[in-house]
Amino acid sequence: MDESKPPDTRTRILETALDVFSERGYQAGSMREIADRLQLTKAAVFYHFPAKSVLLATLCEPLSEGLEDVLARARLTADRAAARRQLIEGTLDVYIQNRKLLYVIMQDLTTLAHDRAFQHYVDLIQQVHDEFTGPYPDVTLQVRTVQIFATLGDPVFLCRDVPVDRLRAEILRGAWALLDDPATSGLVARDEPEPSAARTAARRPGRPRALDEAKAEAARRMYAEGAGTVGEIAERLGVSRATLYRHLGDRTPPA
Repeated sequence: MDESKPPDTRTRILETALDVFSERGYQAGSMREIADRLQLTKAAVFYHFPAKSVLLATLCEPLSEGLEDVLARARLTADRAAARRQLIEGTLDVYIQNRKLLYVIMQDLTTLAHDRAFQHYVDLIQQVHDEFTGPYPDVTLQVRTVQIFATLGDPVFLCRDVPVDRLRAEILRGAWALLDDPATSGLVARDEPEPSAARTAARRPGRPRALDEAKAEAARRMYAEGAGTVGEIAERLGVSRATLYRHLGDRTPPA
């Protein structure tokens, strides 16, 4: 692969959109400004991304797929204490890798509350919490879980000038401190685990990241007809939910 090859138009749009949204906020950032910065027509941007929400959904794919990978690894780990450590470190690493996007999301929480891509992200975080606590958690574990995972995300977008290695170490130190309570001290393994999937540069082979047009149209039809949830349709088509959300765009199921 020729690493000197310039990024294609679609990639350039994504990179510029992330810059615009992080500088101005998702609501204030416009497709026109993205096009102007790239010296493209607005029609050229809409050719690749027919709506701003589709652009956001595509930007969110690495975040969503990273969390899906973290969950998958934890669910395959028999040792629950080790699995919980994977959930903490893996989630943190996904946040750090998507630092600028996390800043965009947190700037516009009210605006994004009903956005499909944001709702998918919220659903994944809830799954991480549920996997961490296991079934029938007591109140202490429920509260401690929420506290721990909140401490992972907030410093990533609020402490934007702190070098990544130092930031990661300090965030984990805070998470371990929360777990030093006698009621929760044995929940998480403290020995160093294998590097999480989110921290590896190479992407593991897995489900395809795109649908051809025929499958995309079939997915939109199934969703519009209420033939299944997003997760069920994604499973039938052999793609991730994040990929399916991008192809669904602004479409919503009938009332």
